[in-house]
Amino acid sequence: MKILHIDSATTGADSVTREVSAAIVEHLTAKHPGAEVIRLDLVANPIPHLDEISTGALRRPSAAKTPEMEAATESELASLRQFLAADVAVIGAPMYNFSIPSGLKAWIDRLGVPGMSFSYSEAGPKGLAGNTRVIIASSQGGMYSDGDASEHQESLLKAFLGFIGVTDITIIRADKIGFGPEARAASIAAAKEQVAKL
Repeated sequence: MKILHIDSATTGADSVTREVSAAIVEHLTAKHPGAEVIRLDLVANPIPHLDEISTGALRRPSAAKTPEMEAATESELASLRQFLAADVAVIGAPMYNFSIPSGLKAWIDRLGVPGMSFSYSEAGPKGLAGNTRVIIASSQGGMYSDGDASEHQESLLKAFLGFIGVTDITIIRADKIGFGPEARAASIAAAKEQVAKL
């Protein structure tokens, strides 16, 4: 089993999602002792946001690429290749300003590659990256219900992953983190109880 462990929280040791994502990986490796874990810390090793060269490298056909785009293609595809090779991707995804951290968005932007993770036809879009199971460690300072108009964190991840064909998505949520130390501790403990049931 290959596990891709991704963290995106910028709060270091205070991060709830880093704590919960680590618990998920620990749980999975205990169940699968021979598992290979690939660690991707998007704060320690950030992926640049898209620019003209990276966008062209990922989206233009070879004949339409500039030499700079062609030279960047393999490195730009590295994140998608890692994701496609993983059996399980564990993603630490805190809510920042109602959405996900910009570093995580930069990583997600590398997964949307025509012909590799999705395709279009007259029948509409088709996801091509559905073999990877995704477990999301989510944290929220408040408490958001499904369909909440200000929640663009879990909903964005589910929509994008669904678009590229991922159907096996589990969200382990620790919410009410901003409600005080007791609420924070209780929410983390409840999240870890969910982890134990994976």
